[in-house]
Amino acid sequence: MTVNSMPPSAARRPHSFTRHGIKVEDPWAWLRDPGYPDVKDKDVLTYLEAENAFFESAMQPRKPLTDALFAEMKDRIKEDDSSVPQKDGDYVYWRAFETGAQYRKWYRRPVAGGEDQLILDEPSLAEGHEYFRLGALSVSPDGRYLAYAIDNNGSERFEARIKDLFTGEILPEVIPDTLSSLVWTSDSKGLLYGIANDQWRTDNARLHWLGQPVESDVELFHEDDDGFRVSVGLTSSEKWIVIATGDHVTTESWLLPADNPLAQPLLVSARKAGREYDVDEHEGTLYIRTNDTHPNFRLVKASLEAPGEWSEVIPADPHFYLTDFTLFKTFYVTEGRQDGLDQIELRDYAAHSAKRLPFPEASYSASLDDNPEYDVTKLRIGYESMVTPDTIYDYHLATGELEVLKVQEIPSGYDATRYATERLTIPARDGTPIPVSIVYPKDLPRDGSAPLHLYGYGAYGIAMEPGFSTSRLSLLDRGFAFALAHIRGGDDLGQQWYLDGKLDKRTNTFNDFVDVAKGLIERGYTSKGRISISGGSAGGELMGAVINSDPELWGAVVAHVPFVDVLNTMLDESLPLTPGEWPEWGNPIEDKAAFETILAYDPYNNVKPQSYPPLLVTAGLNDPRVTYWEPAKWVAKLRATKTDQNILLLKTNMGAGHGGKSGRFESLQETAEEFAFILWQLGVSQ
Repeated sequence: MTVNSMPPSAARRPHSFTRHGIKVEDPWAWLRDPGYPDVKDKDVLTYLEAENAFFESAMQPRKPLTDALFAEMKDRIKEDDSSVPQKDGDYVYWRAFETGAQYRKWYRRPVAGGEDQLILDEPSLAEGHEYFRLGALSVSPDGRYLAYAIDNNGSERFEARIKDLFTGEILPEVIPDTLSSLVWTSDSKGLLYGIANDQWRTDNARLHWLGQPVESDVELFHEDDDGFRVSVGLTSSEKWIVIATGDHVTTESWLLPADNPLAQPLLVSARKAGREYDVDEHEGTLYIRTNDTHPNFRLVKASLEAPGEWSEVIPADPHFYLTDFTLFKTFYVTEGRQDGLDQIELRDYAAHSAKRLPFPEASYSASLDDNPEYDVTKLRIGYESMVTPDTIYDYHLATGELEVLKVQEIPSGYDATRYATERLTIPARDGTPIPVSIVYPKDLPRDGSAPLHLYGYGAYGIAMEPGFSTSRLSLLDRGFAFALAHIRGGDDLGQQWYLDGKLDKRTNTFNDFVDVAKGLIERGYTSKGRISISGGSAGGELMGAVINSDPELWGAVVAHVPFVDVLNTMLDESLPLTPGEWPEWGNPIEDKAAFETILAYDPYNNVKPQSYPPLLVTAGLNDPRVTYWEPAKWVAKLRATKTDQNILLLKTNMGAGHGGKSGRFESLQETAEEFAFILWQLGVSQ
């Protein structure tokens, strides 16, 4: 379909480079402003603004549909919603939205009785800003101080501040450019954090004493490897501060006494290439989750006196992927996935025997929720599925009772019996069975006539949880099926599943997605050209790859902040993320094989003269993860190369970053635009 106004055209400007004897042409390289992150180049801004104007022109006739979708989605949200209160020390904490508010307010109340206290007012902090995001949030052990970090432009350079909750005063010290948790020392006088350097990399852990100038803060740890990132945290008992450093495949941890942060750090175990581990402490014993013997991880323990000498507690299991563990005073919890399905197990410290919590559905998402205290008699648990709204439980340890505390409320009404969900397996071209979670109206025809939306990500070992979505109902109620492809590159079926979709195996991810689509067609859920697809970031790279390889399958494509200029980004070690990304994608600077592998699938470099499906692309001018010029260059090249007349739209958020607009209704508006585009292109009645 076409629109009246002509699409923008970005000029070609000769530019090329040669690496490993291979010459690569890149005539839209000029769209990268050399002053980034300060984007002021007139030609660049003119092009982005022209694309935005074209987007607005194209979507204007769809405004009634967009508005209707937005109204539907908003009506499913309880506007004055609040979280389930949870005790932490001397207070009970919760957060709440007020009717019409884009952002939350944070509250607490003394356990001993007293008035509700507003401790943080996000709407006030966001006032006057086009974008607002709350980052880290941490109350001091004595309950007096609140440390919090805010970002008001989407650049993910947070500013940390400290509030005296007893007086309401905001302390004068301000810590700029933080990119980490905020961790208090046990005496509530010191705060640990990490700052981002000029390349947006957190290579440090620092200590700030209350009342002292930020300039005098002490660097406790510095990481010299450009590919590693530093984080700070606390053990469950809050006796130890954990300073962790690592990339995507290798980690290392150090411990500091929370009551003496200037002590000599205790190294748990020196880094070994390809080994990951994380650590917690219980009564002087360290518990460590590690993949040193198997990709699915095992649990070991060690003494504080000999932290590098590990003895096995739970062996690795090829069918159970150990994703996390949490220590409590009298028991501990392990979390993982058995053949791809979430499991929560309670274990005792003596025998380490497991009690697995039962869950009723064939496909679901379950995990520990907010459990801030160390000594507990009940566990807070979250559960949802593609047909079951988010449900919060307390699991009572003494009785085994699951007490329902809250079920996500849908004010406009929701009838779960109208929908069905399944977990399918569809073979990829190499024979590997790929799990697929799907939800659809119970009366969905199986003759291929129904539209279907397929979502995928497939990178960084991030699993796609089959959870609930109120926005998704706007597609289901218009006759869509909605499927999640649990493709390789995520860790849906364990760490090996992740390893089989990265580096030189990256094309498995793209092939899996295409083969899932074809399998759904064969099963009658939909047909060629009746499939809409979407993905963001690395999932946007997925979109770019599959429209290059199999454009005829897709009726509409939405690529959010797509990582499509992979080769150029991985060749530029000055960019914020690049050195840390080499273990994920390969280092094409030093490795010719990696260069050739990336060049062979890179969505931008593989755009070719052919018909492409209708495409909506989004970007964020302040995005530090996928820089704005990646989608801009890709769209420019597609416009100049593709042979069809299908619509191609680029929308750049000029005041936002990787996550798009902030605020619960602003982000909902963008979802409404996405769905309106999909319905328009698939010709689905409004």
